[in-house]
Amino acid sequence: MSREQRGPNEKLGAVLALAGISNAGLARRVNDLGAQRGLTLRYDKTSVARWVSKGMVPQGAAPHLIAAAIGQKLGRPVPLHEIGLADADPAPEVGLAFPRDVGEAVRAATDLYRLDLAGRRAGGGGIWQSLAGSFSVSAYATPASRWLITPADPSVEREAGRHGAGGASGHGPPDSGEHARVGHSDVAKLREAAEDARKWDSKYGGGDWRSSMVPECLRVDAAPLLLGSYSDEVGRALFGATSELTRLAGWMAFDTGQQEAAQRYYIQALRLARAAADVPLGGYVLASMSLQATYRGFADEGVDLAQAALERNRGLATARTMSFFRLVEARAHAKAGDGPAAAAALKSAEGWLERSREGDADPTWLGFYSYDRFCADAAECYRDLGMPREVRRFTEQALSRPTEEFVRSHGLRLVVSAVAELESGNLDAACAAGTRAVEVAGRISSARTTEYVRDLLHRLEPYGHEPRVMELRERARPLLVTPA
Repeated sequence: MSREQRGPNEKLGAVLALAGISNAGLARRVNDLGAQRGLTLRYDKTSVARWVSKGMVPQGAAPHLIAAAIGQKLGRPVPLHEIGLADADPAPEVGLAFPRDVGEAVRAATDLYRLDLAGRRAGGGGIWQSLAGSFSVSAYATPASRWLITPADPSVEREAGRHGAGGASGHGPPDSGEHARVGHSDVAKLREAAEDARKWDSKYGGGDWRSSMVPECLRVDAAPLLLGSYSDEVGRALFGATSELTRLAGWMAFDTGQQEAAQRYYIQALRLARAAADVPLGGYVLASMSLQATYRGFADEGVDLAQAALERNRGLATARTMSFFRLVEARAHAKAGDGPAAAAALKSAEGWLERSREGDADPTWLGFYSYDRFCADAAECYRDLGMPREVRRFTEQALSRPTEEFVRSHGLRLVVSAVAELESGNLDAACAAGTRAVEVAGRISSARTTEYVRDLLHRLEPYGHEPRVMELRERARPLLVTPA
């Protein structure tokens, strides 16, 4: 559906000409972006002609998809006002800012937490559904560069009676309501919530209802504390704990396919890590951004983000932490098809891991990372590089100790194993591993795991007449038709 403006939309026409996109090309891009978000759109060149010549304004998510489609071609974000659609339901810029001032950082984070609640109450995906397709890897450029230049704020002490945080800055969100003095016990509760959420996410997936309570925790528990009063010492701890929770919210959104939400959470998590003066944690957020960028097809940017995490953490992070950052870099190199760079990064990651010791002061958020996890990601690197023998070698190690603690990871490893077996010509083994993967995927709520299964079935299409493949496809049917 559309509603009519007065006169032609000259702005949209001009930007389309600048981007070199035809009417038919834009319609196709918008439909494709909608399909990625589960929307069935049937725009054609006539639809676009009406938007331009008659000023028709498409409803729902379409204006944001139009902006995203043009932005992808131009290689930069395109705001709605630039294409003459600012009077459509605006896609909020909330969560995309990386303020220099600590008080403004508090405002940016708490505004995002409130927005998520509004989205959930709206139903059907809420605000995130209207932002379909709005992920833009270029939105990570400013946060990454500002964090690299200044990875820690000078002070975060805050008195709630003053309009701001960060000592003498005097800028920030106006206070409202009652604000108590924040203590270490308040921070401890947030860290406990983060630890519980990590366990639920690993075991049941980002879409499990327990995991979905993280945004609620940020709104109800973390936001009032950020707006409270605290010393510099307590404030640093508070920002660190909130950064962990915010990164978790982003990771869970990423796992369930809500890429636009994940991006906003990651940006705010990085800003909070800077306020916490926690450089390793900031690197962990950058590594998460890198994995998302790589997953979305922006491998070069994924390399940049992983290397940013590495460079700032030299001499600061533990050996195991540096190993993980190098592993993430290897994932991006492999997706980009750079075999030598991926192999070098993997060798370095393994070397760092071998240098780690039991008594190292590893951060709690790195508890998932072990040699098994290294092997699992190495297998994915070699899968992307088309080296099935290496995939099998590393996958055997990754699957040698299955655990109920990391169910989703086990399911992903089974799919990778199935792909390796298939590429090695072992159809029986591929179907066997695929069957086990489908069984695991059915126990969790993870769009990412479902996507891995879907990719496996696509690779099996040339063997679709085989009874084993037909049986596997039938087993996977409920998983593929059920929303993640």
